[in-house]
Amino acid sequence: MKVFKLIEKMGHEQVSFCHDQKSGLKAIIAIHNTNLGSAMGGTRLFPYGSEEEALKDVLRLSQAMTYKAACANIPAGGGKGVIIANPNNKTEELLAAYGGFIETFKGRFITGEDLNISVTDVRQMSQKTGYIVGLQSRYGGAGRATAIGIVCGMKAAVEFYFGKQNLQGLKVAVQGVGKVGKNLCQILSQEGVELFISDPIPERIEEVNSFCQAKIVDINEIYNVDVDIFSPCALGGIINSLTIPKLKAKIVAGSANNQLENEDIHSRMLADNKIIYCPDYVINAGGLINVYDEMMGIDEEISLARVKGIADTLMAVFKISDSEKITTLEASRRLAEKRFLKSQHHHREAIVSVT
Repeated sequence: MKVFKLIEKMGHEQVSFCHDQKSGLKAIIAIHNTNLGSAMGGTRLFPYGSEEEALKDVLRLSQAMTYKAACANIPAGGGKGVIIANPNNKTEELLAAYGGFIETFKGRFITGEDLNISVTDVRQMSQKTGYIVGLQSRYGGAGRATAIGIVCGMKAAVEFYFGKQNLQGLKVAVQGVGKVGKNLCQILSQEGVELFISDPIPERIEEVNSFCQAKIVDINEIYNVDVDIFSPCALGGIINSLTIPKLKAKIVAGSANNQLENEDIHSRMLADNKIIYCPDYVINAGGLINVYDEMMGIDEEISLARVKGIADTLMAVFKISDSEKITTLEASRRLAEKRFLKSQHHHREAIVSVT
């Protein structure tokens, strides 16, 4: 694997590797673009199969955060952190060591919750650094805010393409009912949606069914369900050449990052199959808006209105896509690049540092 070529191709400013022998911490921080401000992005903890897999993930995720911030009109750049570890081996010592690592960036990178990292975990990190967001969990936290944004995005897609003003009576398949997925199910059930859910963890399924009625689907069959909207809310890369032919849904709108295994190939494949794709970094920006506004002390009511504004951004994306006959992904890229490239005054060389 040619690391420098990959970093240069994706346009990253800096990639840093950290190893703390005492705690066993192995982490990678990727800063993609800081034209609009400090790089922001959550940290995920995952037992990657290889260090190469972890590097590719953090590069894609951090790049998406740049586009997410730009589309959400957040004056921040894109970054991401990954900790290579089994969740069962997560310790206070490891989290503290990671917090110390974040401190070395002196605000160039600001982080918070992501996969397998909870509010409790980020509070542990915050003992070693002040560059942490999402400590207060305003109006239900980032997971709730993300879910609210997803529902607003669904409504925008349904209105633009089908002329329907609400989600009443529609069928939605939710893949993954973790922090975002369970909140999404709760809101959708209140909207009169018929829900189909899948998750490999039975306790999550039970929790959702404790507050709303949903039909349980096997994790391998969730793609085949005859629904109006497919909502991926688990891991990325699940929209691909194998799963797209199975989809009966006409809209893909979910919270998972990097939903497309190959962005260019599979966004085009969805379009060719007349499936409307809501670009993940546009529709799932509610969490970023939530934690940024918390950091800036913005009123909760104003912040919530900004989350709901995701619908307007998606409408703009749909209109660009429709008028220029390009995929919604390409339309969202153009919208984002127009915003963050304005602030690019000089070329930044990619830097790889080891701490």
